[in-house]
Amino acid sequence: MPISRRRLITSLGLSPLLTLLPREALAKYPDRPIRLIVPFAAGGNADIVGRLVAERIASALGQPVVVDNRGGAGGSIGAEAVARSAPDGYTLLVGSNGPLTVNPFVQAKLGYDPLKDFAPVALTSYVPHVIILNNQVEAKNIPEVIALSKQAQISIATSGVGSATHMTLERFKAATSANIVHVPYRSGGALMPDLIGGNIQAAMTEFSTALPLHKGGQAHIVGIAASNRSRLAHDIPTFIESGVKDFSAQSYIGILAPTGTPAAIIADLQKAIADGLASGPTPDKLREMGSEIATVKQMTPDGFAEFIRADYENMRKAATLAGITPQ
Repeated sequence: MPISRRRLITSLGLSPLLTLLPREALAKYPDRPIRLIVPFAAGGNADIVGRLVAERIASALGQPVVVDNRGGAGGSIGAEAVARSAPDGYTLLVGSNGPLTVNPFVQAKLGYDPLKDFAPVALTSYVPHVIILNNQVEAKNIPEVIALSKQAQISIATSGVGSATHMTLERFKAATSANIVHVPYRSGGALMPDLIGGNIQAAMTEFSTALPLHKGGQAHIVGIAASNRSRLAHDIPTFIESGVKDFSAQSYIGILAPTGTPAAIIADLQKAIADGLASGPTPDKLREMGSEIATVKQMTPDGFAEFIRADYENMRKAATLAGITPQ
């Protein structure tokens, strides 16, 4: 069919404008590999979850997702790299407590604002915190731990000053008035030999770290800071059941993009993640690790943003309770 004179003029007039548009605006997202920055070393919970989610995104969107481990400064180095990257959907962050809601109250010179510089995509999962006791401590539940602490101070270890588990411990102390002394370690894994050996009485740590010891009879978990009991250890009561009102705490993982990333790209990524965690091998693998899958609402940008803001305020209160000031 012959082209009309008007249509030809219109087409020619638009051509220069089209050449000025960025390549991403003319191509279907994604048209090249996506980089997923894990702000910690390989092998940890954030890395494992990030790689599982990367597989789901790659499968759904048809492009490779390259995991880039950039550890350092409690996750701040990798988070800053994402905050400063182009908001085009090709650089994403595996976000967690440290870089998003703990470091703002621990590090004085943070190179990004966790509430302003990221566009939440989806919360993926979280691992509840637990209190685990060595077998020389006779307390069998949280009320007994609190009562025992009133007789003599109890030492409870965490993975370090300003860590997510330290913040949870401070909240627990404030909520129960338990007489507890904090013993900071360099990581959750590092404190476990001392717990088993009886050098420390207890630890506030991730459920996934403590569960093998509980199952193996080397130590015993007395409470889990989740809304419901875990299907992996239904014998462990929640903090709430144990009388600590509305108390929950967890180490969480979610995916974020730089602020300014187009809404359509955020929507594509969110759908890929939510679909990948709805069924199949990925959610099963996460549950086997002791993780809980995020709710449908938490897997949305608005739901994840609300979750981050709530945890941010919890960490602000915990830092005040612990007397922590940014250094």
